[in-house]
Amino acid sequence: RHRTTSLQAVSTERGSRAHVLFCWIILSCCIDSTHSMSSSAATRARGALIFLHGLGDGPSGWSFLKDELPTLKPRLAQIEYVFPQSPDIPISINGGMRMPGWFDLFEWPIQVGDPDDKQGKLKAVEQMEQEIQKLTEKGIPRNKIAIGGFSQGGAIALLAAYYSNPPAHDARPPLAACASLSGWLTLTKEIQVANTQTPLYWAHGEYDDKVLFGQQKYGVEKLSAAGVANLRFPSFPMGHQSCPQELTQLAEFLDSTLFGDDEESTTSMQDKQRGGAKQDL
Repeated sequence: RHRTTSLQAVSTERGSRAHVLFCWIILSCCIDSTHSMSSSAATRARGALIFLHGLGDGPSGWSFLKDELPTLKPRLAQIEYVFPQSPDIPISINGGMRMPGWFDLFEWPIQVGDPDDKQGKLKAVEQMEQEIQKLTEKGIPRNKIAIGGFSQGGAIALLAAYYSNPPAHDARPPLAACASLSGWLTLTKEIQVANTQTPLYWAHGEYDDKVLFGQQKYGVEKLSAAGVANLRFPSFPMGHQSCPQELTQLAEFLDSTLFGDDEESTTSMQDKQRGGAKQDL
């Protein structure tokens, strides 16, 4: 159920962990989506986070979030975590070499106005809709589902949260939240913003030389002009990577958008903690 893939060209980091994306290494990738909940989560999840990996990565690259986020905001132990796997596709910037990717890339570094792989992106959005459907069938409504991603994953998360194609999808209820880490806004000339209600957290590195920092300003301005009002867009003195401060803010954002002042979930967590303390005696 695993396979290895050779990667090349550029590298990045995730927090304090070195995380190579396009170098000559062997990366093990899970083929199927990873669905999981923190060990302390309730039987029925009170929300969900779908988080998409970047180019050349896999579900295992970001699955640490299911353990780390609840340490920052305990209520996030009550949600289901979904880490989808992208298909293996030819990537033009790597000479057509196949690797895990949500869509093709034609230019490097990624700047505003670069050509889009529209077909690949819309296919990825439909894959996310299938993941959302699986969650709703479990009883988790769309307004309790957040979607996020890193780099390419962030680009698809933005499309899935705010854009609509075909127009029939306009009637879909908004998602609870969207988080883009070092991502970028795509297909802006071809698809109109269909949802302005979903809150956005968009973090980016000021020294990002892969997805250039200007992408954040461009994307935030486009979404704001379209009517998206609940926007948080911090930047950090880093490259194409993540950092502890970013993850802390991400946890705070998800906690507030998924739970807000939900006393039931807070009481539930306190009861679990008291129960766990009794068992330890």
